[in-house]
Amino acid sequence: MRRVVVIGVGVGDPDQLTFQGAAALAHADVLLTVEHRAAVEELEAPRRAIKDRHARADVREIAIADDERGRGAEAVAAWRARRAARFADALSTLQDGQTAAILAWGDPSLYDGTLAVLEDARAAPGVPPFDVEVIPGVSAPHALAARHGVVLTRTGRPVTILPGRLLQDGRAPEGDLVVMLDPACAFLTRPDHIIYWGAYINMPGELLISGRVGDVGEEIAATRARAKDERGWMFDTYLLRTPD
Repeated sequence: MRRVVVIGVGVGDPDQLTFQGAAALAHADVLLTVEHRAAVEELEAPRRAIKDRHARADVREIAIADDERGRGAEAVAAWRARRAARFADALSTLQDGQTAAILAWGDPSLYDGTLAVLEDARAAPGVPPFDVEVIPGVSAPHALAARHGVVLTRTGRPVTILPGRLLQDGRAPEGDLVVMLDPACAFLTRPDHIIYWGAYINMPGELLISGRVGDVGEEIAATRARAKDERGWMFDTYLLRTPD
């Protein structure tokens, strides 16, 4: 049986790869590398360091191109179909008994599309059967909480993890929130909440700001805009807590 192992590599620091993930990578015959059209060296370098440190010298690397996703249901469906077809082509080259590894940012079981695209590829014609194993990594919410020295959940209170667009659209629930990727800085709509914000977590140039949104919100928005202009990309997340 062929095998695909999806390895969570954390959010930017190669040292956050778990021993389990390192061992799995060391035994992989093939490494599937997703290459984004607008690849950023700061994002490629940690993944390359992990490969050089832990993968076999003779690992066969297959690059999978991933183009930009458009807006709207039809554009997203077409983008997803192209991804699945490229993964299917790569997986078709696996020999019986071989293992392919995929390095996924953060924790692939929390906020990532790799598992979905593998299920799509599994159904493609000509793709031999394969098993999937997931090795968790350090997620952005966990790294954020650790860097701020706080706990994501408070006693007796839930926390909701959601994409920024739900807060932007006014569809976020009440209560404590962990928000992933919010280019609109929708936290500004909740000035009485407490925010723990972070960008480039566990990477050089990490940014951390916390406080009452009414006091630090504009500072976060300005810092975010300036950093994106300077570096050309932005990965951020934040914990938004209701006032006590």
